[in-house]
Amino acid sequence: MAESVYKIIELVGTSTKSWEEAAVAAVKQASKSHLRVAEVEKLDLMVEDGKVTGYRARLKVSFKYGSKE
Repeated sequence: MAESVYKIIELVGTSTKSWEEAAVAAVKQASKSHLRVAEVEKLDLMVEDGKVTGYRARLKVSFKYGSKE
């Protein structure tokens, strides 16, 4: 296996419907740049007046550094 280097960043996806949709939103955007791995780190809710108004998924995503693939 050839030696590789990966860049890791953190993203937060949001949705008004579910954590899954929030995670998918983040992955969809990150996939435009040779995404290799996405790991859900944290899930949380947005709350207003005691009601859930949104879902957030925090992901660590990695990209192959210098990849032309």
